[in-house]
Formats: sequence, structure tokens, C-alpha cells
Amino acid sequence: MKIKNNHHLCQHVYAIILAGGRGLRLGPLTARRAKPAVPFAGKLKIIDFTLSNCVNSGVRRIGVLTQYKAQSLIRHIERGWGFLAESLGEFIDVVPAQQQQGETWYSGTVDALWQNIDLIRETGASHVLVLGGDHVYKMDYSVMLHEHLARGADVSVACVEVGIDEAHAFGVIETDDDARIVGFHEKPTNPVHLPGKPDRVLASMGIYLFDTDFLLAEMVRDAADETSTHDFGRDLLPRLTGHPGLRAHRFEDSCVNMVEGRPYWRDVGTIDAYWAANMDLTQVVPELDLYDDTWPILSQQRQLPPAKFVFDDDGRRGQAIDSLVSSGCIVSGAVVRRSILFSKVRIGDGSLIEDSLLLPDVVTGRGVRLSRAIIDKHCVLPDGFSAGLDHDADRARGLVVTTGGVTLVTAEMIGQPARVG
Repeated sequence: MKIKNNHHLCQHVYAIILAGGRGLRLGPLTARRAKPAVPFAGKLKIIDFTLSNCVNSGVRRIGVLTQYKAQSLIRHIERGWGFLAESLGEFIDVVPAQQQQGETWYSGTVDALWQNIDLIRETGASHVLVLGGDHVYKMDYSVMLHEHLARGADVSVACVEVGIDEAHAFGVIETDDDARIVGFHEKPTNPVHLPGKPDRVLASMGIYLFDTDFLLAEMVRDAADETSTHDFGRDLLPRLTGHPGLRAHRFEDSCVNMVEGRPYWRDVGTIDAYWAANMDLTQVVPELDLYDDTWPILSQQRQLPPAKFVFDDDGRRGQAIDSLVSSGCIVSGAVVRRSILFSKVRIGDGSLIEDSLLLPDVVTGRGVRLSRAIIDKHCVLPDGFSAGLDHDADRARGLVVTTGGVTLVTAEMIGQPARVG
């Protein structure tokens, strides 16, 4: 199905966000929530980046496919993303796994779309944009769509350069001089580097733009293949390798707010990567710009009072330096350095918080010391609690210490009841 002109192109696109991932590498952070629902940057969820990219790009017909521990994700979308105008044909549908085709749950990314093929058909969309809900980036999808149409492509795959040592975690793409994909290797052990760049590869971002009719035909074909694992990266795209309509889209052409020519895209799939991506936001000029009014990252806006800093005595001064402090926080006679306090965090007298992330509704007692720590939602840290200062002691108490030296604390680890979200 082709559009005859480029007017309001994105109105003819249906975006499907695959948001059912387990996020196992995030460990306890995804024990009770799907990875896209993990808090980020003080007041956001990870999925807010993909949803905001859609809305800012003009793609306002969206289906979010959920599966794994989706309650907090569903709640967030329902409460935070209900502003689209149904009267204008705009919507975000949360679509749970329903065994629409057969009696199994989603067995792969292609199967997730196959099981919702009727949903795709009923939109009447000319193009389907397949997205993940678990990456942090700012991208104008309309640029990718314009390029897709100009090339007469059937499938466009967004890609970004990464270090060759990271290639094992991605689908690695080979292209010819005209951006046709001539090789697609899922998580290779011996990746093919970019010409003239022996330390770099071209990696798939898990962002695919399909002509709808072409996608439907390929899904029918894949569903009938008993040898397929029904996955885009393992099966469908490698099978299409060499097809003249399979094209690569360079992320640097559609990235929003590049710093010094570097496109920003982060897979925050490990605790260390999650901590580092958040901590980057405390820099004077972070690579990810959250203060750009032309491309806002939208989310649920809780009605909370402003952040508050109290006491100004020697040795008892409420202050935060090189930090992000969200609404509803109170820093009482404590010092916060190079840290992020998410919504409604309370810091008690005499505490010192450094290089740490305190997720929503964390409360600390007096004299708490934290360094390179992540404190999960709803934790109440008692007076004198410490984490990140002595890794052996942290491990002995049942806390998680990563290979990068980040200590993770959840409510269950300190004998408190866990809560959904």
C-alpha cells in the first residue's frame, strides 16, 4: 500500500511498541515490573522516550504490546498518556497477550505482531513502525519515513554504529553503497566491521518500518515456517537479506539533539548501564537533553509540591549539588551530590548521598550514607544505614553489587514488603 503524496505522512503510520520484555539483566529492578516501566531521569519511565518520539514525530496511532509483569506499565500508560484526541483518530491502545492465534503466548517478536494481525489490518495504515519500549533516545521517525518512501523501500531498519566489542548483543548489518542490506547477523561472535573502521560495526536498533502489505505477507510466510523462531532479528530479516527493498536507515540522520555529532541511544539493559545513563544527566552538559522544549519527553505528571531544602546551619544544611531533584522531595539538613532524587524522596538529617539514584517514594532516616547506589521504589532506609561504602559488607547483607561497583537495594533486601511498580 503506497501513499501518493507526502502530506501528513505520519498520519498513515501505525506504531507497535513491543513492551513485553523481561529485562532479566536488570535483576531485581525488573522482578515486579516490565523493563519499559523502570523509572528513569527523576520523573519518567523508560517507555516514555519511545512514546514521546511517536507523538513528537506525528505518529499518534499506537499499540503497546505487553506480556511480562505489565501491571505498572499498563497503569502508567492509562494515567499518563490519556491526552491524545480520539476525535482526531489519535490513540494509544494497551494490548495484553491474548492468544489470538493459537494457544501460546508470544514466542518471538514476529509472533507478537502475528498474534495481533487483525489489529494491524483494522487500522488501515499504509505503514507499520515496529519499536522497542526499552531504549533511551530521541528520534524523529518522520525522517525515517520520508527516506523510506523516497527509496521505494519495503522495509527500513534503523541502525547505529557501536563498538565491535558490543556487537554480540545486537543484530549486525552489512550494507552496500546504496544502503541496501546485504547481510544481517544476529548477535554474531565474529562480526563484520564497517569499511575503514575495524573497531566499529553497524547495529540494528530494533526499529523497523514496513509497508503494511509487505509485512502482512511476510508474517503469514513466517507463521507457516515450522523451523522459524518467529523473531525479526533471528528469522525474518536474515531471510530478506539481499532483497532490494530491504534498506538501512542511519540513526544520525533522524537523531534529535546530537552532541558534537554523536547520536545518543542507550540500551539500559544492565544495572551498570542503567546507573551510568542516569548519572550522565547530572553532568553540566549531558548528552541527552531533557530541557529541549521542541522535543519534550512527556510522561505522567503527578500533582506534587515543589522540592524543598530545609536548614541552613553549619553541619546541618539541606543542599544538592550537580544533582536532579524531582517534585515532592524534601532534603532536610542533608547533602546530595551528583545524584538523582526521583519524585517524593525524603532525605533525613545528617545524611550524605553521593553518585546515587533514589527512585520514587524512598525515605531515608538520619545519618544515611550512600555512594554509587540505586535505591528502589518505596524503600525506607533506617537511621545510620549505608550502602556502596563497603562492598563486602553490602554482599553480606544480601544487597546486589554489580561488576561495575554499583550497589542495588530493594525493599525485599532490607526486610520490607515489595510493591507493584
